[in-house]
Amino acid sequence: MAMASRPLLSTYRLQLRGDCFTFADAEDLLDYLDDLGVSHLYLSPILTAAQGSTHGYDVTDPTTVSAELGGPEGLARLSAAARRRNMGLIVDIVPNHVGVEHPRQNRWWWDVLTHGRGSEYAHFFDIDWDADPDGRILLPVLGSDADVEHLTVDGDVLRLGDLEYPIAPGTGSGSGPEVHDGQHYRLTGWRTAVCGYRRFFSITSLAGLRQEDRAVFNATHVEVKRWFDEHLVDGLRIDHPDGLADPPQYLEWLRELVGPQAWIGVEKILAVDEPLDPTLPVAGTTGYDALREIGGVFIDPAGAGPLTELCESAGFDHRAVHDLARRLKAEAVTDTLGSELARLCRVVAAVTGSDHPQLGAAVAELLGNIGVYRSDYRTLSLVLPAAFGETVSARPDLDEPLTLLAAAVARGGEAAVRLQQLCGAATAKSMEDCLFYRDPRLVSLNEVGGEPAHFGVSLAEFHQRAAARARQWPQAMVALSTHDTKRGEDVRARIGVLSQVPSLWAAYVQGWEQRCPAPDPSTGLFLWQNIFGVWPVDGDVTDELRSRLHAYAEKAIREAALHTSWHDPDETFEARVHAWLDAVIDGPVSAELTGLVARLDDHARSDALGQKLLALTVPGVPDVYQGTELWEDSLVDPDNRRPVDYPLRRRKLRTSDHPKLRVVRAALRLRRDRPDVFVSGDYRPLPARGAAREHLIAFGRGGDVLVAATRWSVRLAETDWGDTILDLPNGQWTDRIGGGRFSGPVPAAELFAGLPVVLLERAGV
Repeated sequence: MAMASRPLLSTYRLQLRGDCFTFADAEDLLDYLDDLGVSHLYLSPILTAAQGSTHGYDVTDPTTVSAELGGPEGLARLSAAARRRNMGLIVDIVPNHVGVEHPRQNRWWWDVLTHGRGSEYAHFFDIDWDADPDGRILLPVLGSDADVEHLTVDGDVLRLGDLEYPIAPGTGSGSGPEVHDGQHYRLTGWRTAVCGYRRFFSITSLAGLRQEDRAVFNATHVEVKRWFDEHLVDGLRIDHPDGLADPPQYLEWLRELVGPQAWIGVEKILAVDEPLDPTLPVAGTTGYDALREIGGVFIDPAGAGPLTELCESAGFDHRAVHDLARRLKAEAVTDTLGSELARLCRVVAAVTGSDHPQLGAAVAELLGNIGVYRSDYRTLSLVLPAAFGETVSARPDLDEPLTLLAAAVARGGEAAVRLQQLCGAATAKSMEDCLFYRDPRLVSLNEVGGEPAHFGVSLAEFHQRAAARARQWPQAMVALSTHDTKRGEDVRARIGVLSQVPSLWAAYVQGWEQRCPAPDPSTGLFLWQNIFGVWPVDGDVTDELRSRLHAYAEKAIREAALHTSWHDPDETFEARVHAWLDAVIDGPVSAELTGLVARLDDHARSDALGQKLLALTVPGVPDVYQGTELWEDSLVDPDNRRPVDYPLRRRKLRTSDHPKLRVVRAALRLRRDRPDVFVSGDYRPLPARGAAREHLIAFGRGGDVLVAATRWSVRLAETDWGDTILDLPNGQWTDRIGGGRFSGPVPAAELFAGLPVVLLERAGV
């Protein structure tokens, strides 16, 4: 019988890739992760995905483990090897959608395209059979509608370049266009933005599944069930459950499937004032809420005013950011998600027996006034009616279509579901994928689960949220970096230091803009911060870093969609941005960038260590994203999914000469040594006293562990700790990181003489 894994105390996220990091590679890493103190490996999706996938979220066969990663045998070997070390596995699964970019790779999708409504898998997919007058599935995959004329018949398939689509039995006679006219699908130009199925947000290559159908759930979870039946896996991370028709029902079924002991975490993006529904059968979220709090407590609120002024001098009206967010969401509904909007409007008209020419505009305005991904969780029952009231008040001309919409939604059913699914997709496209690339005030705040209008997190808020998590969600995940973060944790920490030196930063940026002006001031202010965030301390910009910065800049300006976009790239503007970026790297500004980075680097590393220690010790289950046990300089994906240099990390772990690695190992090993403290121990804020008390954050866990960290170290360097004291509870305390021993009232200067953080354990218990 397999050895039971240890309690879930920490996770280490691994991005598996068939080309460079398989199950076997993860198995080879177990000794290192065990030595580090990790209790569970946390694997990116492992089901069969599109050939050559570098992330695994484009699953093409949910019933099999990826052969590229090592297949079921490789998974079994990894699980067994982990259990021999008393470790476990958490696996990321993707219930909302499957990959359909290459239809032949997805047998279910291929069958639906071949047989249409007659396919045994037709009910698996959320297909809009009414989007086309002839009841065909609209597939926006061509360069233009006219490309249909170039289709050719090749046996039992239609071809156009690399595109390949099936021909229904008995319909293969004639020219390519003629045969196309007889299929269950219609190929159209992608620029029309008209799609015949629900997508993952607006990604045409990812088709939505109907998990609300129990037969679909069973078919897509047969392999997941096997993992738990055979004790291969200990828990699941659920990707984007808000995209499903009924997330609570899905999670209830999943809980039944995996049993009461399995850990389930949901990728639920919560608004700042949004609680997670306590009736959900999950351990909590995957930690973006904690990420905002941990990063936010190191942001100096004194920087808000000056950075806002700098932002507005660059042409971005930050005081109107709330109105901009509302407008962007409405635009996402009507433009990017036009197919989904049209489908909802048809459902509303069918349910109410009445249509209205302004119904689409009413939906867009309503969703612009909803600040959460979806509002049909039990704890959010007042969000939607309040949004209706606010919308009617602001737009009385839309009272009639809003009344129709409300009547349809009040009946529940498809209209209510599609409104909620549309709301989530619009939130993601307008906020994370647009506004967060426009707002240039302090870009470290522009993070998944973040809210740029909230300039940091006070100690009072931080402690209250941590205490609440200890009581309500003690097994929720705590994240600091993920495969989806816009910037890695250390990059955010360095950028966050600018909140402490806003005037200095403004002076530098204004000088740089005079000598090396960006193509657009607001775009420049946004990119200057990201350049600063990854700029090497020695100023040596390698070809690799240059390439990464260019790739990031192009993605950022296209996501912002102000001067260029993915849909309609402006080659002239993009060329100007690339030329500017090279001028920054190669010109005299680079020396000043290097000097500023060197001047502030110690403060950035202080904050990076502080937020890392907090992430590893606050209530919840901490996740260490691959490689982040050392300093890291990742930007948005795919940059943050690069292969990790593990031989370097093994060497550093042996020598213990890296401060961040020391913090990670000390905290993870203490969690392993004292599981009760972190699994069920309470959370107690510990206020400091003295002139510099606001620069110290401290709390106790379970009575016998105490955590303290420095913040806002730039101002602290000017004043020093002075008479600041931290009163330790009774007993002798040993720092698990630096080895120091303390008791009673301890001067902060003594406490942080070695590192800006301490992890204290009461001796003799």
